[in-house]
Amino acid sequence: MESVGTPVLWIGFTIFVLGMLALDLGVFHREAHELRVREALGWTGVWISLALLFNLGVYFWFGSELALEFLTGYVIEKSLSVDNIFVFVLIFSSFGVPPKSQHRVLVWGILGALVMRGIMIWLGVTLVSRFHWVLYIFGVFLLVTAVRMFFVKDKEVDYSNTWLMRLSRRSVHVTNGFRNEHFTARENGRFMITPLALVLIMIDVMDLVFAVDSIPAVFAITTDTFIVYTSNICAILGLRSLYFLVAKLMDRFLYLKTGLAIILGFVGLKMLLSERFPIPNYISLLVIVAVLFITITVSIILTRNRSAVAARK
Repeated sequence: MESVGTPVLWIGFTIFVLGMLALDLGVFHREAHELRVREALGWTGVWISLALLFNLGVYFWFGSELALEFLTGYVIEKSLSVDNIFVFVLIFSSFGVPPKSQHRVLVWGILGALVMRGIMIWLGVTLVSRFHWVLYIFGVFLLVTAVRMFFVKDKEVDYSNTWLMRLSRRSVHVTNGFRNEHFTARENGRFMITPLALVLIMIDVMDLVFAVDSIPAVFAITTDTFIVYTSNICAILGLRSLYFLVAKLMDRFLYLKTGLAIILGFVGLKMLLSERFPIPNYISLLVIVAVLFITITVSIILTRNRSAVAARK
């Protein structure tokens, strides 16, 4: 399958990603701490600005069509990453992770996600290039996911007591409590992992689960390996700061999950109808942005009114 990605571009993008991560984690956030809303908002803006700057580079080097594909894929991935965050909040709550320790888990979780996403995208592109009909399977899968997300209410899950966590505790010695921000410890001459390591495992597993939804969605927009990968990675890079922002305001996003279900359903239909009724990417981008704007705006208005009523009572 053809791609605009050349060895120079792949190496350049990798250096850019590693450089920004080193700058972010090694200079600006060397000490683990909980990001305040203003700081999280600022860093979210920085990562979004960098993604848009990269998109501008795609526009000048490869033209408007690929730039539109990148932007649409980025918006899809960014919006679906909010659903990840809702689950991350529940995981941290289940394990009772202190806010300061959440920072380190998110950092290593994002690094793990970068590797896993790369592998999954490579597998997806390989499948699509050899068996084009796989796109229709992706489309059906996205529609089923959308229906489930729209109609089925999420159950309360104790992520600290899943079968994976029980298996981990039986396989490896786990300390009774957290050891600051450490993932491992040596006690009484015995190597042990801390509950924070279990949290990291759970975060990476759930990110892998969410990637099964989000990566096929981007294939409805483009099958160019470089565009799929870069849009995914640019969306993931700002996940840590976005987490601390959304975690503080998640009770305000009342209908966002409904909006994400509509987006997945639309993308699934676009994929299934691509042969007979192709939907231009600029229409897809307008639909996605409109759904996000409407659901977020309505959520904020309704929750503000409820807060006002509660305050008067």
